[in-house]
Amino acid sequence: MSAPYRLAIVSTHPIQYHAPWFRGLAAHPDLDIHVYFCHKATPQEQARAGFGVEFDWDVDLLTGYPHSFLKNVANPSGHGRFGGFDTPEIGRIIRDGRYDAVLVNGWNYKSAWQAIWAAWQRGVKVFVRGDSHLHFHRSRPIRLTKLLAYRRFVPRFDACLAPGTWAREYFEHYGARPERTFFVPHVIDVARIETEAQRVRVQAARLRQKWGLCSDSIVFLFVGKFTQTKCPHDFVKAVHDAAKIENRIVGLMVGDGPLRAACEDFSRMHNAPVSFAGFLNQSQIVQAYACSDVLVLPSAGETWGMVVNEAMACGLPCLVSDRVGSGPDLISPGETGFTFPYGNVPALSASMLRIAGNPAQLAAMGVNANCRLRRYSLQVAVEGVMQALTATVGAREEICV
Repeated sequence: MSAPYRLAIVSTHPIQYHAPWFRGLAAHPDLDIHVYFCHKATPQEQARAGFGVEFDWDVDLLTGYPHSFLKNVANPSGHGRFGGFDTPEIGRIIRDGRYDAVLVNGWNYKSAWQAIWAAWQRGVKVFVRGDSHLHFHRSRPIRLTKLLAYRRFVPRFDACLAPGTWAREYFEHYGARPERTFFVPHVIDVARIETEAQRVRVQAARLRQKWGLCSDSIVFLFVGKFTQTKCPHDFVKAVHDAAKIENRIVGLMVGDGPLRAACEDFSRMHNAPVSFAGFLNQSQIVQAYACSDVLVLPSAGETWGMVVNEAMACGLPCLVSDRVGSGPDLISPGETGFTFPYGNVPALSASMLRIAGNPAQLAAMGVNANCRLRRYSLQVAVEGVMQALTATVGAREEICV
């Protein structure tokens, strides 16, 4: 048998969407991984990050893979600035750990560069995974500055791990070699979500009643933070406009944040058929998907949009703006959903009416959406990392047993 690849993974903090991927990597027989977290977010920090309420995730994010929490010496610590994650010990860990490669999730925080610099000094391969894309609005000076700066270091990365089409384009725009860019999709625990959706779906009528939704309504669902970037107000306006033409159209909004009160005020003042469920933790969120018909993600800028994965796992087609990173990969117009121009409320409303007017297409798109998600599986995400290791580190030496 051959020796496993030794892989260090650096991540800012435990993230609900990373845990299944880490477990899958840890289970691979040819991998020996260790995840290093830079920080453990407090309930108060979660609220300040835009969720609007204090909470801890109520699903297990830490079992199934080796991990450690680094000492974060930043003051103040946490998200919001480059220096919010400052973990000097990661340099020593990488220099002494005899790792084949270091996988860094993003590079916009100090700890990432502490790890990258130590890896370069030690001759350890550097993998970077990121889902940024070129479809955010940026001024010309900012675009030029980033181009000049990023092209100095992106070509030095041994492997760029791209979750989708736009991320690949982003890496290659800044100088990544195509043969060193590998597909590592964003994944969720599809089996858990599908099982939970099947269990909960028999309670859909009761859940609709709980949130004030009629049993024969066509429910369009918003899931996310109530922030400017997520554009929740566009959703409320679109539901209001569409419902004036098709009275079965209603909206369900899941989440909290600074713009929730404004959305509730608009809904109340204009008699828009929108219900507000508030923040739902991971153990509850499937309830919202199970009693809805279509997910809507109207964001002004979304690197990916993991709620699209979750919705598709529950058999929902999706309406997403043309600024959502998962759009080119997960949304095929008329098959798994539709895209619409960001900020164009009439276009979003028209898409709602189009779906509501064709029940057969709605049902078919839900089935297609679930099937499409299977291309973005945990197995594919693990194999993408293995391909990067094989291409950059090479074949492993045989060991005696």
